[in-house]
Amino acid sequence: METLDNNYKLFFTDVKERIRKAQYEALKKVNTELINLYWDIGKMIFDRLDGNKRGNSIVENLAIELQNEFPGLQGFSYRNLWYMKKFYSHYSTNLKLQPLVAEISWTKNTIILEKCKDDLEREFYIKSTRKFGWTKNVLIHQIENETYEKYLLNQTNFDNAITEKYTLQAKLAVKDEYTFDFLELSDEHSEHELEVKLVNNIRRFLTEMGGYFTFIGNQFRIELGGEEFFIDLLLFHRQLKCLVAIELKIGKFIPEFAGKMEFYLNVLNDKVKLSDENPSIGIILCKDKNRTIVEYALKEKNQPIGVSTYKISKTLPLSLKNYLPTPAEIIKRLDGLNDEEIH
Repeated sequence: METLDNNYKLFFTDVKERIRKAQYEALKKVNTELINLYWDIGKMIFDRLDGNKRGNSIVENLAIELQNEFPGLQGFSYRNLWYMKKFYSHYSTNLKLQPLVAEISWTKNTIILEKCKDDLEREFYIKSTRKFGWTKNVLIHQIENETYEKYLLNQTNFDNAITEKYTLQAKLAVKDEYTFDFLELSDEHSEHELEVKLVNNIRRFLTEMGGYFTFIGNQFRIELGGEEFFIDLLLFHRQLKCLVAIELKIGKFIPEFAGKMEFYLNVLNDKVKLSDENPSIGIILCKDKNRTIVEYALKEKNQPIGVSTYKISKTLPLSLKNYLPTPAEIIKRLDGLNDEEIH
């Protein structure tokens, strides 16, 4: 009877997953049809208003008549019709982004269209929203925290320390800078205070870290040669399938931090990592860093390490913007966000 019950549970799980997959595929088709509809309406409005000085009144009348013709059907307000026109006029000339916009919801498309400065930034958020399943609020949070710029600026040795198959995924998992505006910390705080606040706000911390992180513990104990060592925070990245060690530093990065992290990663890989997991990666989270010193500190390290900074406010310093890659380099990085190259 017990075997029968176990077999039934497996059977039920398979049926449940099949239903959920069908529901997801159905929702995708509905969303694609809705985006295609709004695209076509946007084109019709765009063509109609071409050179017409009465654009506002035409769209206003169209909104009223559509709402009268389809009572209870949302999406045809005056404002939304203008969004459709802007949506079509903007993306109709961008053959690369055209097929991508149908893969996220209309609400998220309008947020990205309005809040992003250029199409490279829009491409990043469209692909990331699709890949990580960001909700509307998470998407807004990521844009306001300048996740795009932080992704482009990140400093790691992953190109040399991680197999090519996982390099891009690892780079996406580590930002150059994190914003912990939810911590309510003063400028003068200890590493212990920072750690406690992050653990007490673990959900928001994991959201800021990005997609696919889970929390294992803080002050994670490892033992070697009869001595104890403690890693500030230990996470697990579900997509990379690896442990992620985080060391918190309230001061400026110094090269010795990289050596200590390399030691932790060696021990994690030998004594904690499971046989089916990938090698661990480390993130050294500092209040400040000299980018040249970081570059040289990581140059000869064999273990994958990223050095990031954290701040309590949201704005990216103007001095960092000088380190952003060229448009050609950005295009190359964004091409790597395609799902088929990441999985």
